[in-house]
Amino acid sequence: MMKTNALIALVVASPLMVTMSVTAAQAQEFSMPEGCEGYLTIQSTSCSVSHYFTCDFDAEGEQRRATLDEEGLTYVGKINSEAEWVESFHLRSGHTERLMSSPDAMSMSDLLAGDVDTWDFITESDEIGESRYTGFDQLTGERVVIDGITLLRTEYALTATDAEGNEIWRAEGREFVNPDWRMFIGGVSTYTNSNETFDSDDTPVEFIFPGEAGYLSVNPKFGCGVELSSYTPDAQVLPDVNEY
Repeated sequence: MMKTNALIALVVASPLMVTMSVTAAQAQEFSMPEGCEGYLTIQSTSCSVSHYFTCDFDAEGEQRRATLDEEGLTYVGKINSEAEWVESFHLRSGHTERLMSSPDAMSMSDLLAGDVDTWDFITESDEIGESRYTGFDQLTGERVVIDGITLLRTEYALTATDAEGNEIWRAEGREFVNPDWRMFIGGVSTYTNSNETFDSDDTPVEFIFPGEAGYLSVNPKFGCGVELSSYTPDAQVLPDVNEY
């Protein structure tokens, strides 16, 4: 389950994040923080562009994502080799979350080996306190090709509660996973809180690699302005498979 941009909203500053936000505002190309190396840029349907990178000072298998919209940097997050949410910086909502404990840890290995992974983990935040996330990811058996990249489609459901067990929000939807990159990639989701229900579509449109035009661009290309909610990605669905 990917932490989606739909829930992002100024954040507790870290040296890494300050470096990235200043650079993004001053240039047309996202500049990696010192000690970090990018490997992928994804342009998505939701008027967002994300950059994926690893850093020398992180643990083995950890990777980071920075996402920008038309107004600039919105989210910076880190996951480990099992795609657990290690830390998340939400620049619009003004909070950060860090993984505190995992009674049932997220496991990319379990998902790929057994088609389903359940999870139950708790994050801590100086701004909003503890949050508990429970839910599952499940492979549907579909392979989908987008911009030449083969992805496995997933379904998920998630419930977020506070320290007292009160539901904060819940979500369900369909995303993608790439076994080689060991990460989730956004798709379509429905979110519900005490006030409203809303949908989001973070489906990828372009995968851009180092040396290719548009790599590390700070400008989202799809679903912006008058195009919002009208862009449909060019995706090819392949026959169902069970070999993963």
